[in-house]
Amino acid sequence: MSTRTPLAALAASGALVALSACGSSDSGAGGPIRVDASDSSCQVSTTSATAGNVTFEISNKGSKVTEFYLYAEGDRIMGEVENIAPGLNRRLIVQVPEAGRYQTACKPGMVGNGIRGTFTVTGSAQPQGGADAQKAAATKSYATYVENNSAALATETVKFADAVKSGNVEQAKSEYAQTRVFYERIEPVAEKFGDLDPAIDNREADLEPGEQFTGFHRLEKDLWVTGLQPDSAQIADKLVTDVNDLVAKAKTLELSALDLANGAKELLDEVATGKITGEEETFSHTDLWDFQANLDGSKAAIAAVRPLIQQKDAALVSTLDSEFANVQSLLDKTRVGDGFKYYNQLSQDEIKQFAAAVDALSEPLSKVAEVVAQ
Repeated sequence: MSTRTPLAALAASGALVALSACGSSDSGAGGPIRVDASDSSCQVSTTSATAGNVTFEISNKGSKVTEFYLYAEGDRIMGEVENIAPGLNRRLIVQVPEAGRYQTACKPGMVGNGIRGTFTVTGSAQPQGGADAQKAAATKSYATYVENNSAALATETVKFADAVKSGNVEQAKSEYAQTRVFYERIEPVAEKFGDLDPAIDNREADLEPGEQFTGFHRLEKDLWVTGLQPDSAQIADKLVTDVNDLVAKAKTLELSALDLANGAKELLDEVATGKITGEEETFSHTDLWDFQANLDGSKAAIAAVRPLIQQKDAALVSTLDSEFANVQSLLDKTRVGDGFKYYNQLSQDEIKQFAAAVDALSEPLSKVAEVVAQ
């Protein structure tokens, strides 16, 4: 039994689960598993590992930005690392608590199902002792955060959908950004469900050939660009259904302390690749609302594992605090009333400052997973 614990059980119970993976952060004596990703191949140095913490070292040897995933049955995402530019290396540490058949995948161009391979895990994670109580406490704390934001997301999505269906464009616009805040805070959890995240949050530019444009961004386009369409109400109803499905599945999702560490970094990657560029909310330009929500979610994940980091690397905690505060101070300068400037109102200097601050925060965040895995 590992510190991966269903969110509903963690949020409802005061009891701490005192077991977690015992696998080392370097995937055993052989060190990290090397992944050479190119535009046409995904070469993994070994296709098996023992249950516990499994470390992948991914090198992008291609010409396209790529991603790397470890999938469980049903395409459930165990771990991922995105936005690996050509020539760069990234490390991913994943807690794999159970034996079974998994799949590795490289996604050159960050599209499609990826170049996949079978990955076999043997054995089972074993009790590790005292550190497990801290890890269980971390997942319990974060489970409450996810539970609260999921509930708010479900409620606010209904309000947003009702405004769309009633034809109240201005009300729907006012609901849009605030509703998405609750999604963006817990996006790493949503991304665990490979079918729901695209249905809810896919951008038009990321659609596969023949894929239907649904979710928040389809309605964003209807509200800000084309006007409400004959099927806008149907899209709104589908969004409510998909969000409710996500909320229900999230309650049973098992998370580990490593998931929290990786999720904190993933949220900053989301900022770097979508919010700072203005690509996420291309029709409404409400990117800074998403930016703040991603930052909130990253802070919450780090807060949950903070005792673990403090015990092992107090200097890293101080650096994280400083860099989080720096990013927040820049965001605060763009506040307008209860919201923010629209992205198209930002100066190039403001955008450059955001990019530099996010880069400075991403560097210490990239170290958290390795510290937590110790």
